[in-house]
Amino acid sequence: MNRMFALIPFLFAAAALAQSAPEGNAHPATQIIAEVGEDVQNPFGQPIPASMTIAEKKAFADALDLSPLADLAVFHNGRVKIFETLAAESVLMMTGRHKHFDLDRSGDKVVKVSFDPMFTLLDVMIDPSYYVDRPTIGVSYLPLRQQILQRAIEDSRLREGWLKTGMISPRMADQLVMPVLDAHQGEDQYRRAAMQVDRSLGIFVNSWKNLEMVAPESKDKPWLHIGHLPGDHPARLAAMTLANAWRAGDAEKANGAIRELAAVLPTINAEVYPKGRRSLESFYNNANAFEYGYWVYLVSLVSLILAFGTGRKWLVAIGVGTLVIAMALHGLGFGLRWAIAERFPIQNQFESMTGVSLFAAIVGFVVMVLKKQWLYGAAAAATGFLVLITATQTGIPGQHIEREAAILNTSVLLKYHVTTVLTSYGLIALGFIISLFYLATHYGAKYFGRSEAELVAAGALGTGETGVSLGTQRTLKDLDTATMTILQLAFWTLGVGILLGAWWADHSWGRWWAFDPKETWALVTWIVYLIVIHVRFTNLKDRGLTTAWLSVAGFVVMLWTYFGVNLLLPGLHAYA
Repeated sequence: MNRMFALIPFLFAAAALAQSAPEGNAHPATQIIAEVGEDVQNPFGQPIPASMTIAEKKAFADALDLSPLADLAVFHNGRVKIFETLAAESVLMMTGRHKHFDLDRSGDKVVKVSFDPMFTLLDVMIDPSYYVDRPTIGVSYLPLRQQILQRAIEDSRLREGWLKTGMISPRMADQLVMPVLDAHQGEDQYRRAAMQVDRSLGIFVNSWKNLEMVAPESKDKPWLHIGHLPGDHPARLAAMTLANAWRAGDAEKANGAIRELAAVLPTINAEVYPKGRRSLESFYNNANAFEYGYWVYLVSLVSLILAFGTGRKWLVAIGVGTLVIAMALHGLGFGLRWAIAERFPIQNQFESMTGVSLFAAIVGFVVMVLKKQWLYGAAAAATGFLVLITATQTGIPGQHIEREAAILNTSVLLKYHVTTVLTSYGLIALGFIISLFYLATHYGAKYFGRSEAELVAAGALGTGETGVSLGTQRTLKDLDTATMTILQLAFWTLGVGILLGAWWADHSWGRWWAFDPKETWALVTWIVYLIVIHVRFTNLKDRGLTTAWLSVAGFVVMLWTYFGVNLLLPGLHAYA
């Protein structure tokens, strides 16, 4: 085992110290493992050979009360967070899952046993021997995982069980990744997957180095690792007591040590130790406001679409009420993140998406109230639902709260620029949703030929051609008016955002325009909506249908500007 640990590569993601400020446009360098110096040892002592079975481990975990540790402050990756957050982030990066699980094969059936992230992180620090040959290291790239398991496990049924976990053991990661990588030299996907395994393995081996939980004497000094404290300090003694009780499976004694550790650490330099933000972060972690928000948005969307088609007032009441609740949950998550990060939370992909959808929902709601047309509310709900579920469920980067990129802290003008452009993107998304309603109505009536009553009930309301009822024509006109209202707002908002960006660029970089990919494609997006507005002054036979399709095209261009440019084209907007 010592040989294995000696071979494990250490993972240090940044060259600078964790507390040093980043320079330039890029996001702050991620430092997953803190640099604590060779003189600092694991405060939980040296690991011993594993002795617990999985059933004993689960029983011990269930008997522990880790709640006193949850909101303890820890400095990690450039900011002060709570231990609960550190555990959630570490377990996700190590295993690829929000909760680690193991497989109990002691009975007739294989049983999946899950563990709390705080327990998993502490267990990896205190009893790493238990995990050496168990599924622990996440491998998201299936071909790499398959080839590692083929080399490690002969039994096909057992290998298939491991494959489904999405994980390999630390020993497999240490001994088999490089041989597989050597067999696939030049294949970039294997190389990236191996780097991800290397990072996960680094967390497994070195996570104890992240226990920088001792507040400094003053705010301008760095936080200290628990291992920096004298050996006879109450916090060090509590940590060792916890480790000894943990390895012995003595939950009662371990709980006492947990309470002691949680009581002692906040008293060290208490005047500097953070207070209010710890409880806010704990509430943010457990509220799941964005997740609950998108489900409530979905209820609102369905209710308002049905209300739009049937005219039932009780559906309108449900739709509007749930839209307000969804926006409140959405705003709660956004506001909590703002308070915790101590900055306006729009600096990365996840934050910008939650911001875009919130801005769009607010605008849609306000326009709905002013015009008394529930369609705007349905579009707002659809935007909130689609963007939030994408942001929270598809692995969009930036879900963890990070430091602010240095470039975003240089001028308030830049914040206005970013916020204005993101608001325009939200409006474009709103217009896209309304355009889809228009297209569904148009082609639904054209190709399915139902009676007007059936069309109204289905929300698909005709084409406006000769012979179609006045009610159908009015509905299409309302859809077209709604589309143009939103798209004109998007056009002017994006234009102002581009001008603010140019103004800031001249102030910061000494030039108004440099044809950077991001600014160029933002201009292209704006030109698409300039075309939309000019189309309204033409003699086209069906300007509403043309506008709807141009709105779809503009949305696609916006997505390229928003995502594609960031991912595929290098430029000055590395932080965007």
